Amino acid sequence: MSDPVFDIFIVGGGINGCGIARDAAGRGYSVCLAEMNDLASGTSSASTKLIHGGLRYLEHYEFRLVRESLVEREVLWAMAPHIIWPLRFVLPHHKGLRPAWLLRLGLFLYDHIGGRKRLPATKVRDLSQDSLGAVLKPGQGRAFEYSDCWVDDARLVVLTARDAADRGAEIHTRTRLTSAHRTGGHWEITIQNDAGHSRTVKARMLVNAAGPWVADVLSGLIGGNESHEVRLVKGSHIVVRRLYDDPRCFFFQNADGRIFFAIPYQGDFTLIGTTDQDFGGDPASVEISPAETDYLLAAANQYFRAPIGRDDIVWAYSGVRPLYNDGASKAQEATRDYVLKHTGGGNIPALLNVFGGKLTTYRRLAESALGHIESALGRRGGRWTAHASLPGGDFPVDGFQAEVEHLRARYPFLSPENARRLTRAYGTLAHAILADAGAAQDLGPDFGCGLTGAEVRYLVEREWARSADDILWRRSKLGLHANLIDRFALDQFVREALAPSDG
Repeated sequence: MSDPVFDIFIVGGGINGCGIARDAAGRGYSVCLAEMNDLASGTSSASTKLIHGGLRYLEHYEFRLVRESLVEREVLWAMAPHIIWPLRFVLPHHKGLRPAWLLRLGLFLYDHIGGRKRLPATKVRDLSQDSLGAVLKPGQGRAFEYSDCWVDDARLVVLTARDAADRGAEIHTRTRLTSAHRTGGHWEITIQNDAGHSRTVKARMLVNAAGPWVADVLSGLIGGNESHEVRLVKGSHIVVRRLYDDPRCFFFQNADGRIFFAIPYQGDFTLIGTTDQDFGGDPASVEISPAETDYLLAAANQYFRAPIGRDDIVWAYSGVRPLYNDGASKAQEATRDYVLKHTGGGNIPALLNVFGGKLTTYRRLAESALGHIESALGRRGGRWTAHASLPGGDFPVDGFQAEVEHLRARYPFLSPENARRLTRAYGTLAHAILADAGAAQDLGPDFGCGLTGAEVRYLVEREWARSADDILWRRSKLGLHANLIDRFALDQFVREALAPSDG
């Protein structure tokens, strides 16, 4: 049998690669995507979990990026209201840092340049009178409260990949690109899975969306010389026990001019981050440094009344952002915009390299990438993703609680907490997991925190989960409750679910 010939081969299963795969498959292109690890195992699951305009980017005059990001907030919210929802952020004014007039101007632009329709506008708060001010050190006065959105970043990637596959794309995880070269008017590509099995495919166009490894793919496998255009920037976060009960988030200014967030996280925790520093190591082994930990703790302790220390940290994570190298002197000033570099065309098979980008603009980045793909391969279909729900997101943005109640009405044995968790993760597809179950025991073993055999089997069969870590840290964040999870039983169940059937 001859090697298959795809229109597009994509390297990288982060948000950009999966976003391009989804858009392209929906327009009728044949697509194959290879990710060397799990989906969202790199940068895309190490974000601050925000769909946001990027208020601080206004300081660097990135008005196009901010406007595009602001528009995308409500587009993405409508696409996936189970994993994306609005948040309110409280930005205290701090004497000696950015003046109040500058904050007002920035937030005026934030409210008006992005076509905001549903998200509430900015308000001025007095923290000496607001209940939220009680968790801060004395002396806090005026603050500005504005809107952005939360996202479950890893689930955004997985659901985007799922939709791409449902539209015909081949998605291969734990599959490494081992060689790629142009021959006979196409790319000849060799990939190898984690069992050591190799496969050769052909493609008319190659898209390098390898994230922090984009330069490695270029220099090591394709032979390009654009690696100098990548600037790797490390960002780290810490998660501590919940610092306050209010659902609002904090956007704090630090004395060094940088900013950081404190965000309610997974019910019982507070997420604090991020750092920004240039990175020169192996992205696969990135981890928070003691200096970054100290920085985040010190920053938080400048504001919060109750001090926090290392013993309060329950989890920390780091990621490497593959930013476009625009020559900025500081890592935090480097552009977060995306840059697409297209070579080839005509008789030379095309190559598209993806630099930079952020979660919020991944859909627009994909549309831009499809412009390059159309120029190389011919037009197949028009833009479609702005009004197409991601799997499970086919309900109104204000209909989440109704979905929870509908799930509980059909499956009354579910606890309110688990019905909410399942709806947050899967939206309307929670019914596909529970199927015709009439009692909790019909869902198979309970591994803790409501995670059952039925859900695990769904994640293995439909969402490319291959290990307990895939499930506990990317398909969910139940790993934060590790003491309540039967890890041994979960590992064994996943292995059995992955084993080929005798039939």
